Amino acid sequence: MNIKGQLTALRDGVDIVVATPGRLLDHMQRRTIDLRHIEVLVLDEADRMFDMGFIRDVRRIITALPTNRQTMLFSATVTPEISTLAAGVQKSPIMIQIGRPRNPIETITQHIYLVEREQKIALLLHLLRGTHLSSVLLFSRTKHGADKINRYLERAGIVSVAIHSGRNQSQRERAMDGFKAGKYRVMVATDIAARGIDVTGISHVINFDVPVNPEDYIHRIGRTGRAEAMGDAITFVSHEEQKYLRQIEKFISRQFTPVECPGFTYTKSVTPKPLLGLHRGKFSTAGKKSRFASRRRRPRLRR
Repeated sequence: MNIKGQLTALRDGVDIVVATPGRLLDHMQRRTIDLRHIEVLVLDEADRMFDMGFIRDVRRIITALPTNRQTMLFSATVTPEISTLAAGVQKSPIMIQIGRPRNPIETITQHIYLVEREQKIALLLHLLRGTHLSSVLLFSRTKHGADKINRYLERAGIVSVAIHSGRNQSQRERAMDGFKAGKYRVMVATDIAARGIDVTGISHVINFDVPVNPEDYIHRIGRTGRAEAMGDAITFVSHEEQKYLRQIEKFISRQFTPVECPGFTYTKSVTPKPLLGLHRGKFSTAGKKSRFASRRRRPRLRR
């Protein structure tokens, strides 16, 4: 945001400042803000502060605040890092927990589809050809992947938009407003960009990539089935991602039963195991040339 308007507001005097860590540090360095009389500090999305690498900036800001203050810390998950942070910035804190931890909303139906990584786009297009997927929030692990998926959808004639940290604020606002208004049928997002999304009427959440952190799975699927509405969460699991699925099952104390997607033909790609052999004390791998492989002896010529 343009800093000029902020400078004017701060000079006139304000009661509440809502800021990102980086911009607040800018004002501190410019000496355009005085934090000596702050009475209340609120740290929102504390877990994402760690994930995005902002926690060092947060600690620098905290050192500039009065020690005699009230500190409130909000976090979707309480990791060991969050507990350490709370112990360092709060005095005798009281834990307030809303909802049961590690328990996805009961109004959400969860589907697990096993599919090879290279077939995920084909499965996605197969699902989107159905009319029942009216408003879809799709999660990609990376912003590059989000853009790639969005391009595939646009080529297939599906109205979609991508939102991630690589887009500026105005682009993200236009994408969010368009998705809320029904202009876009699919919004492809990364975990960081999706924090704080509160859109009613999301019919389906699709995990194109299985989240590495089990907590992110709960946060993702919680975007649908809100306000006691019914919702569906679909997760594509490749062979390489099954270990992440096991972690999610352990975290939420539930075992999933993968099902086949109706009407979609799976082509299982079998990767043969390398054949190992010993030739004259030397190691060789079948199907791959190696400098350790033994050489075939040339026949001797008799005179």
